[in-house]
Order: sequence, then structure tokens, then C-alpha cells
Amino acid sequence: MQRIFVGDVQGCADELDQILARAQRRYGSEVEIWFVGDLVNRGPHDLRVLEAVRERVEAGQAQSIVGNHELAMLRLSFGLREVGPLDTVHRLLARPDGAEWVAWIRSRPVVLTGQLGGRPFAMLHGASAPDWSLAELSRRAAAISEWLGATEESRAHRFLAGEAGPDEARDDLARITTCRSVDEAGWSPRVPEEGGRGARPWHEAWAARGHSHGLVYGHWAMQGLHLAPSLRGLDTACVHHGHCEQGLLTAWLPDESAADPFALPDEGFWQVPAARRYYRI
Repeated sequence: MQRIFVGDVQGCADELDQILARAQRRYGSEVEIWFVGDLVNRGPHDLRVLEAVRERVEAGQAQSIVGNHELAMLRLSFGLREVGPLDTVHRLLARPDGAEWVAWIRSRPVVLTGQLGGRPFAMLHGASAPDWSLAELSRRAAAISEWLGATEESRAHRFLAGEAGPDEARDDLARITTCRSVDEAGWSPRVPEEGGRGARPWHEAWAARGHSHGLVYGHWAMQGLHLAPSLRGLDTACVHHGHCEQGLLTAWLPDESAADPFALPDEGFWQVPAARRYYRI
């Protein structure tokens, strides 16, 4: 079974279709697609992406997690934010099945863990705190899911509104889905150049701790493909094509026969160029 990790899709269904078709041709049913979050928002085909991913998840052929744009959709559905000029997810919420998509997204985890070759790993959207072990990351993710994925939608609503649940879980959710930098004061969604004194990329501080597990993540489009020992950052700005550099949708195919699939050099990538300009400001 080949696992394929896919970076932030954000409604870019045409590019995702190419990756899925290539996976089908090469591996048939012996493949599992892991999506690193931000399936939706800002791109043209949110519904097509969600339908393709959910079909595979329900067939046991895919895994997906919550990114910051899925959270934006949930907050919009709960009336906790207004529609922004770049949003597209309000079209999903206006559909007759909009509530079903909200429920499905709430059922997704914020962190997934497993084993790649000889290395334990986690997939998350944004970042892990530098000092969190894999067990600690999993514990904090489970605490978030108790609220975000609760059977009662009102429980998730109150959690995201800051009216219920532990403050630590809300802070952990924000870090896991939005963090880019850390400094003496804590963490920030800003890039290090815009952060406070001593700010540096979260993954630089994390790598300095010498963790035994690897991390697969997305979220940081302007950073581009990030390859480092124990780290694979897969957001290559497909939906931002036309706003920054060439937009690409990236998939990572780790060599699971290797003792350490996170080792470098690593040429196990497929990249699909953005079909057209999407992101407009």
C-alpha cells in the first residue's frame, strides 16, 4: 500500500484530479491519500474537492484533517465571523446539504499519527510546539476533538466562540492549524520577518529538540516546499498562483521500504502546476 500525502488543495479540483488519476493509474486500489488540511476556500471548486475526498475517506482509501480554512468555514456557519472578500466556502454553506458538510468537517481530526518505514510520524496542518512529544501532541489533539467533533453541534459552537471548553485546547487548536513562528513570548501565525524579536520558523525550533518522530504539514504557502530531516511541508501555493510564484499542488510519496522515509535527498514528489490564476487581491 502506497501512501500519498497531498498539500493544501483549497478548492483546486482540476489539479487534484490529476494527482488522483495518476495515483489510480500507478497503484490502482493499493493507495491511500492523506490530505494535510485546507481542502476548501479561495479556489473555484470546493464542493468537487470535498466530494472526492469524502468518497475516498468513506471507502477507507483516504485520511484528512482540519486546517484553518475548514475552521473558517465552521466559524462562518456558526455566525462567528463574516464572509471575507476571498472566501468561497459560504457557497457550500448555502447549499441544501451545507449542514452535512459542516458535520463531516467537524468529524475530521486535527492530527493523525502513524508509522512511515521505521519512523513514527504525525500529520497536522500548521505546527507543533517545539517541546511536544508525539504522545503529547496526540493528547492535545484528542482534547480538541472532544469539543470540535462533539455529537452536539452546540458544543463545538460554544468551544469556537470561547464560551466553553478549556482555554488550553483553544490555544492548541490555533497553534496546530495556524502557527508559523515562535519567539520568547510564545507563538504567532505571522512569518518570522513580521513577528516579534527573536522570532524564527516554528519548525526550526522544533527540529532543534531532536524529536524521534517526523511531521508532515501544510499551511505555509509563501514558504513553498519545505524539505528537512524529519519534516515535509507540502503547501506550494496552488490557489495563490498569480499572486506569488508559480502555484503548484504537491504530493509526497514516501519510500516506506526505507528505514527513514524522512531522510534526504528525497525525490518522491509529484507536482501539478496551477491551471490558471486563482488568487486575487
